[in-house]
Amino acid sequence: MSTEEGSHTLADGHKLYTKTWKVGRRKELPGAALTRGVDGWSGQGTIGLHSRVFRFNSYDYFFTTLASKGIEVYSFDQRGWGRSVTKPSERGHSGPTTQVLADITSFMKTVIPSPVPLFLMGHSMGGGEVLCYAVQGPSEIRQHIRGYLLESPFVDFNAKSKPSFVTVFFGRLAGKLLPHRQLVNKLDPKLISRDPAVCQRYLEDDLCHDTGTLEGLAALLDRTAQLSSGKIIIPDSAGEGGVTRIWIAHGDADGVTDYSASKRLADALKVKDKEFKSYAGYYHRLHDEPGSDKDVFINDVADWVSARSTEPVQAAEGVKPKL
Repeated sequence: MSTEEGSHTLADGHKLYTKTWKVGRRKELPGAALTRGVDGWSGQGTIGLHSRVFRFNSYDYFFTTLASKGIEVYSFDQRGWGRSVTKPSERGHSGPTTQVLADITSFMKTVIPSPVPLFLMGHSMGGGEVLCYAVQGPSEIRQHIRGYLLESPFVDFNAKSKPSFVTVFFGRLAGKLLPHRQLVNKLDPKLISRDPAVCQRYLEDDLCHDTGTLEGLAALLDRTAQLSSGKIIIPDSAGEGGVTRIWIAHGDADGVTDYSASKRLADALKVKDKEFKSYAGYYHRLHDEPGSDKDVFINDVADWVSARSTEPVQAAEGVKPKL
């Protein structure tokens, strides 16, 4: 197993920090890839992921473990976050939802077509974005996604931190008037994990800047409103082979995003292959809980991907898509 750091240049010239957890040659594994760009993997799966508040190097144990199981992970720090920020004025400038989804598409094109099954995963705010991507992403990209995985997705605010109607109204209004205005909204580190060491690392990490923009806040409010109200309906044809496969994991003690909202969304999904995995007592970062608890979650991720990676990759009539 090895890692590679690099960058991906978007259409407007902005560069995203990328990191890949690569799998060595293992002939006994069927192969898969996970792209994680909102928070990929190959070997038994490839997952593509992206990160907002939590930079990818803080996912090292999670992704290293997946790679050891034959799952190669392709990741990027989202525009405005982590190492994709080169100066303070760029902090939080992720843009509206259309920009966020376009950035995911741009990154996904670097791993498509994939010789092994490809999965897309998102954590927290990235989880909400992946849910939107399953509906609004380009069909020529979604046809290559074997499955979607959501870790503690931002379907709605936790009741303890949900803003009032007045705050939401003026937040959307301000986002239109002063879209690039930055604001700092500190997240209580104690809500991240039950492991004090994890909370302390987050507190001391300069890349966890907790800075957003009014435009980004307005986009988040709109996405959560649509997701929690059921206005965003995920079709049963949003993945490879015209099938939507989706796995949602949430801890019932999460104080950042709302467990109940995730459960309601999962129950309402009209797709054949879906699973909602509940973790009793877990906080927000399921992959960073203390002791063996994090391994329970990570093994569940690997098992779900592996179970859907045994069939051959479906090609659209054997024709390589034009990207």
